[in-house]
Amino acid sequence: MEDKEKLRKELERWEKGTLSRSVSRFPERKPAFETTSHIEIKRLYTPIDEAEQGYLERLGFPGEYPFTRGVHPTMYRGRFWTMRQYSGFATAEETNQRYKYLLQQGQTGLSVAFDLPTQIGYDSDHAMAAGEVGKVGVAIDTLADMETLFDGIPLGRVSTSMTINATAVILLAMYLAVAEKQGVGFKEVRGTIQNDILKEYVARGTHIFPPRPSMRIITDIFAFCKDQIPRWNTISISGYHMREAGCSAVQEVAFTLANAIAYVQAAVDAGLDVDDFAGRLSFFFNCHNNFLEEIAKFRAARRLWARIMKQRFGARKPASSMLRFHTQTAGSTLTLQQPDNNVVRVAFQALAAVLGGTQSLHTNSRDEALALPSEAAVRVALRTQQIIAHESGVADVIDPMAGSYAIEALTDEIEAGAAAYIDRIDAMGGAVKAVESGYMQREIGESAYQYQKSIEEKSSIIVGVNEFTVEEQPFKDTLRIDPEVEKRQRQKLKSVREARDTNRVKEKLEAVKRAAERTDNLVPPIIDAVRSYATVGEISDTLRSVFGSYQERT
Repeated sequence: MEDKEKLRKELERWEKGTLSRSVSRFPERKPAFETTSHIEIKRLYTPIDEAEQGYLERLGFPGEYPFTRGVHPTMYRGRFWTMRQYSGFATAEETNQRYKYLLQQGQTGLSVAFDLPTQIGYDSDHAMAAGEVGKVGVAIDTLADMETLFDGIPLGRVSTSMTINATAVILLAMYLAVAEKQGVGFKEVRGTIQNDILKEYVARGTHIFPPRPSMRIITDIFAFCKDQIPRWNTISISGYHMREAGCSAVQEVAFTLANAIAYVQAAVDAGLDVDDFAGRLSFFFNCHNNFLEEIAKFRAARRLWARIMKQRFGARKPASSMLRFHTQTAGSTLTLQQPDNNVVRVAFQALAAVLGGTQSLHTNSRDEALALPSEAAVRVALRTQQIIAHESGVADVIDPMAGSYAIEALTDEIEAGAAAYIDRIDAMGGAVKAVESGYMQREIGESAYQYQKSIEEKSSIIVGVNEFTVEEQPFKDTLRIDPEVEKRQRQKLKSVREARDTNRVKEKLEAVKRAAERTDNLVPPIIDAVRSYATVGEISDTLRSVFGSYQERT
């Protein structure tokens, strides 16, 4: 305390003397500086800004509670993060070739992007699927597509992340059925399903069923996987899409962890022991442009989640309190104008994710503001990660930004801001009720409005968009999906339907329906259904007939 008092006096002397003379001659660029979460950025941080809590309580050591400095004792000195490019387009054949190309280029994990019909439970020949087949991801209708998707890729030796939510249980079942056909046991497969339905109601929109039956499906997956697929991450609780919809960094942490609390509580209410499933929860965050704020955000999220799990849920195992996360650089920051600038943006965002301690990373490609990435663009995006890993030296030290007065102060502020939001959501009755009331949606909408306004008023400068613009020629060499893809996919689906045992399919779908009507775990009958080549649409329709469909608030 004595040192801090002395420092305060010295700081006051400096502000009135040296600083004041300088500012009078050279005024600062703005009257005030702040992060995207409207946290004030001070001119200078010193030991005065350090929290009263001690080092061990706030930071500790890597691999130990509260995990502020990382979830592994050696972090990237042991192994780099998983380089996992989110990828999928057209049919399973084209996407399989892209996966093989990325693995040959040094990618270390797979990440599947599904098209919209697959995400919302419609087969490629459904009227609702018209014009969308294979457009934003790969089209998967049956187990036959999944077999092609992973043809020549040994599922016992690669981890796979699948960005799928409302139909996650069906795609997980298909993945397991493919592993089975490859001779890989369920206990050997590694990977993640996103399976985060709450954020779909908030920000993304690819939901099918109302929130409560959706939560039942999620807890069924938790229960099944804890015994049958122990190396599988059963959920990837996502702030990414809420950030893309316009929320701030503080809101991203708050709403993600509030949703996570709802999932944990639902599983506990269903009779699961928190230490039996919490170690397989994973998270998914965005990495936006504000470099220092993003690094601090990841550290704050780890610490806050550790405290929630230990203090609120009484978690005993260290793994239950670890926040392990995947990061994707911010797609919403990519610009159509001067797309080469996107390479630079992505590099800084990726570096912030690594300095923040991510476990896996997707780097966006320079052309993603225009189309799905070309092979050349995705190679540069992957090379960005490889340069950070092998050339920059930042991976040689654990949590190298720790001890920075600014980073530690920002970490404290983001944690406090997110905790305050969670308190408000608790007072409403939790995340499910906050979603149903539209609270999160309104908060995100307001933040998005303020951000866009700041760009239009030029209080935020976006290089090449509202400043430093040039005359440009149309961008060439973007990836375009062949219109024939939809026709080919429908023909393939027709062939599968004609070749399968119709009576067996009907019997398996009836079993799914009976499980849905009762309280049986849904995963085993759905695995049986996909083995019979029941389609994504048929299984989804069976569940719709019991659970109904969610209607958006108007």
